Amino acid sequence: MRKSYIYLNLLINPMDKNYEAYTDSRIVGYYKQLSLLQPAETTILELLRSQLPDLKMLDIGIGGGRTTQHFAPLVKAYVAIDYSAEMIAACDRRFGSSLVTSISLQVGDARNMSEFVDNYFDFILFSFNGIDYASHRDRLQILEEIHRVGKTGSYFCFSSHNLQAFIAEFAWNKLSLNPINTYVNLMMSGIFRLFNWGVSGDLLKSADYFVLRDESHNFRLQTYYIQPQAQVKQLEPYFKDIKIYAWKTGLEISEIDELNKSSDMWLYYFCINRKV
Repeated sequence: MRKSYIYLNLLINPMDKNYEAYTDSRIVGYYKQLSLLQPAETTILELLRSQLPDLKMLDIGIGGGRTTQHFAPLVKAYVAIDYSAEMIAACDRRFGSSLVTSISLQVGDARNMSEFVDNYFDFILFSFNGIDYASHRDRLQILEEIHRVGKTGSYFCFSSHNLQAFIAEFAWNKLSLNPINTYVNLMMSGIFRLFNWGVSGDLLKSADYFVLRDESHNFRLQTYYIQPQAQVKQLEPYFKDIKIYAWKTGLEISEIDELNKSSDMWLYYFCINRKV
């Protein structure tokens, strides 16, 4: 395995609480023990399986290497980046020299990937909602960078939190028959409102996207939630043939009514890079 611990064009603010969380040894420890693909990721792997041996892949935000073990052995070349050096080190320790494919692990920032030339990668994956821990402005920059480093006709897949599904959860209009579950739900609702003072259901319904302090890692993270239609609009300047897959089932959601009723707290988007 070719190792790289060079800090590549990082744009991190030292006060960035999300970055601080992803360097915490306890959170790194959590991610390094994960091993399973999400159902939608399995769907994408199967869709591309016959092509993977010919593809150069960029895996963004790899954490402890959950996706590495599944994709790296199948592709022509595998490059993985994460802005947390601690995550990259954990991934390196986890796999050692066990992966036989051409592989590179790098500390890198998706907002500025100038270490990679234009039109280079055939398949880019940004899993586990990693894009949701950047600001709105940085999110758009990330999409532009992914468009730049991907070849014409290359594939891009990522997951993102579904604001539409969150609004239904935010309402807390159902109580469980189990008093313990009801108590837990009410407590979580109260804590959420404490960390997101002033946020209302009407405010969320009127927004295309919203940054919320949710329960992720004990309310340490600021998380970007977006309406599916708004996410498609973000993608359209750079990508075509945009498909949406359910997190829970891995099945494509092709009908608007079905998408509007989706209770999946995050969705997977799969699309093709187009050059203007």
